[in-house]
Amino acid sequence: MPMINLTQPFSILIALLLFVLMLWFAYQSKKSVLMGILLFIFIASLVLHTLEFSIGKLTTEGMSVAIRSVIFDLIFIFLSFISYLWIDDIEAKVKKKKVINNSLDWFWSKI
Repeated sequence: MPMINLTQPFSILIALLLFVLMLWFAYQSKKSVLMGILLFIFIASLVLHTLEFSIGKLTTEGMSVAIRSVIFDLIFIFLSFISYLWIDDIEAKVKKKKVINNSLDWFWSKI
């Protein structure tokens, strides 16, 4: 079984609460580095789950749990990346930094 089991509702709730609190704090302080740290944490979790899946001697149930944990890691990485771009754009506007392009234009133009 994975060390951090993101298939249990309580674990997902804790991860989601961590994500929302960091997003709120990053939005209030206008610092994108906070979302960058959270993005790094979720990427590290993905790497650990992948290593555990590929190297660890897991049972069939353990492999299923590891695969679902990797899927939830990818979802949180996507959300953290989009949030990082959003907070970075806000930070650039507040600090009046010159930006080459709007970071989220590529995302909104595809939707």
